[in-house]
Amino acid sequence: MNLNLTGQSIVVFGAAKGIGRAIADGFRSEGCTVHGFDRDDSEHSVTLGDVTSYDSVRAFVDTLDVVDHVVFSVGVGSGKFGFPFWNLEPSDWMRVIEVNLIGAVNVAHALAPRLIERGKGSFLFLVSVAGQVGSQTDPPYSASKAALINFTQCAAKDLGPHNIRVNALSPGMVKTELNRSIWAAGQSKLSEEQRITFDEWATEKSKKVSHLGRWQMPEEFAAMATFLASDHAKNITGQTLNIDGGQVMHS
Repeated sequence: MNLNLTGQSIVVFGAAKGIGRAIADGFRSEGCTVHGFDRDDSEHSVTLGDVTSYDSVRAFVDTLDVVDHVVFSVGVGSGKFGFPFWNLEPSDWMRVIEVNLIGAVNVAHALAPRLIERGKGSFLFLVSVAGQVGSQTDPPYSASKAALINFTQCAAKDLGPHNIRVNALSPGMVKTELNRSIWAAGQSKLSEEQRITFDEWATEKSKKVSHLGRWQMPEEFAAMATFLASDHAKNITGQTLNIDGGQVMHS
């Protein structure tokens, strides 16, 4: 399928690693110019910054010329095992919400005027199945992603009349550093005899939660992200699309 994206300009927040990096690479393979933004300094092709700082995001956006599509692939967890939720403190919530939700709001505020001026384009927010099912593993993470799903719908309604589409892409089980941190937090609650390796935990969990019984790969999200940016998806907006092996099914 020819996506006809050659020459378009894509902004990817969270482009240094994981799903964000795969998405950035996917757009590059389609002949796009990709502008990456991340707080991680391990990837030299990205601009360093923090999505929780509106000034930082605005300063980055001011360096850009044309912007066709925006991807927000940023997410942090509390770093604690929240089952039940009172294992956490209220103070554990603030940073997670600030990054996962307010960071996305900062990006939308900074870039919506640019896309409105062009009269076309799209936003794509990376959310999580945890935001759809009330996952107890990390309540602050789940709640922040649920809020971002709702914001996606609000933004889609506001921007639709300007020919700008807004969607959310929802991962299930993906082998990223975030999932590794969830494993580590859970293992810290176990005795030495009960602990298992990350690969053992990943295999066991994927069989429990995914009807296909396997992990999802970052490249799958790149394929969907590029499709959603293309004219083939011109009538898709306000949607949360799951790539989760059947983990979440809504009847």
